[in-house]
Formats: sequence, C-alpha cells, structure tokens
Amino acid sequence: MSLADILKKNDKKAKRKNTAKVAAGLGIGAIAGAVAGTLLAPKSGKETRENIAKGTKETFEKAKNTVNEAKEKINRNLEERKDIFGDSDDKSETSEESKSSEKSKETAESESNEEE
Repeated sequence: MSLADILKKNDKKAKRKNTAKVAAGLGIGAIAGAVAGTLLAPKSGKETRENIAKGTKETFEKAKNTVNEAKEKINRNLEERKDIFGDSDDKSETSEESKSSEKSKETAESESNEEE
C-alpha cells in the first residue's frame, strides 16, 4: 500500500468522524430546541405533559426504526463481504474442530497404551 493510499484512507476516516460529530450536534440541538419550545410554550401543564409524552414516543419510534435500518445495512454489508472474501469464520471453526478431535484421539490412544 502506497503512502498516497494511506493518506486517502486516513482522510476518509477523518471526514467520517467529522460527519458523525456534525450529525450528533444537529441531533442534540434539535432535541434541545424541542424541549425548550415545549417547556416555554404558553400552554397548561396538562397539555405540556401530553406534548412531552407524545414527542417522547415519536422520538423513541424514530430511534428504533433508525437502529433497525442500521442493523439491516450492516448485515447486508457483511453478506456482501462474505461473498467477496469468502466465509473465513467457517474455515477457522472447522480447523479448530479438527484440531480438537485430533487431540481427543491422541489422548484416547495414550490412555489405551498406558492400560496395556
């Protein structure tokens, strides 16, 4: 990998971090604005509590949907990578299982030799 490739990769990582920071800032700002607007609005306490409850439910549903979409996207990306690079996890498990069975055979053989 050349120096230019490494620099491009680092630049992409930095851009992603900055994008995440901006998105987090916007989210926090939106929440703060909604809370301030709700609490400072000239409404009765009952209406304010109803608005807070409604907003909380809506926010929770949106967050839940966003998390589910992110999970689906991650799973799709993992499947694509498995298709491209092959499923190395299965190979490592198979080799570990074969090593384990070989050790079991060796142990059984040594025990039978000791009995003789």
